Amino acid sequence: MTCPDGAVACRVSPDRLRDFASAVLRSLGMADDDAALCADTLVQADLWGHQSHGVLRLPWYAARLKSGACDPRGRPEIVVDAGGIAVIDGHDAMGQVVTAFGAREAIARARRHGIAAVAMRNSNHFGTAMYFTLMGPPQGCVAFLATNASPAMAPWGGRRKTVGTNPWSWAAPAGDRAPLVLDIANTGVARGKIYLARQEGRSIPEGWALTADGAPTTDPTEAIAGIILPMAQHKGYGIALVMDVLAGVLTGSAFGADVHGPYEPGQRSGAGHLMIAIDIAAIQPLDAFTARMGELIMSLRRVPTAQGFDEILYPGELEARRDAENRRCGLALPADTRADLARLAAETGPAAALPF
Repeated sequence: MTCPDGAVACRVSPDRLRDFASAVLRSLGMADDDAALCADTLVQADLWGHQSHGVLRLPWYAARLKSGACDPRGRPEIVVDAGGIAVIDGHDAMGQVVTAFGAREAIARARRHGIAAVAMRNSNHFGTAMYFTLMGPPQGCVAFLATNASPAMAPWGGRRKTVGTNPWSWAAPAGDRAPLVLDIANTGVARGKIYLARQEGRSIPEGWALTADGAPTTDPTEAIAGIILPMAQHKGYGIALVMDVLAGVLTGSAFGADVHGPYEPGQRSGAGHLMIAIDIAAIQPLDAFTARMGELIMSLRRVPTAQGFDEILYPGELEARRDAENRRCGLALPADTRADLARLAAETGPAAALPF
């Protein structure tokens, strides 16, 4: 199978890109394993086709590590251990480090107790939520993860942004098929996709955002300075608020306008997360569950397609296909992302060799 653009030579090896990102993070004080984890989350987002959460974000993370807003040597610590419930203090470590630790705890505790909830506080942005919920299906678990984020949209009926995109994800095993996984923000579009549009020099669709004055805009720069609109109008606002209750208020983290994102180099984040894992075997045999998942997926495939569609996909299937394709062909990075990485390499020095 040929690559979509036929231009394999201008594509970047995922392995070399991962090595580069890891070297940059190590140069900023991160331990080898932590740097490798964070680099993998970024490259994996690119492999899934979610470049808004890929290596585009590496310079943002680097700036936060340099400023001290994020502690490169921060270590997550269990501060409440109550069997099926645990609370983790992230001590301002990278969000990926805190969340991977929390996800492993949630899954292990679910295997012992049937279900587990792990609250994480004093963390940072962690990249794609599905990276962590996908840790559940190989262990026979359904996994849920909520996080809060810096303000991006206004409360419904308001005109000042105080509510984050507050993404959440579910993942479940599907037997021989790729896991069913949903990872969404509660805005009509993830904020990172607007940053990606700016990187690529293109406009955004109408209905994504308003200017700071409340006027519709297709300019990504105006959108970033303005307000991103919620998905499904008041429903998206309501879901975002509930996710802040779970990830921020409940966990003891910052919430609302007090959360700061990866776009802000000098501000302590205060982000919080909540991970829930359910051991499927505590409810029914895993084989029975995956067989039933197969029946569910096939019931979707049997639906006649609407105009403009060739097939029906379930959540996570498209990402699995893109992952396989991009591993075979390499990653095509926007020119602005390449330029940003080149500048970062120059700042880092010989420790991080550019992968292109």
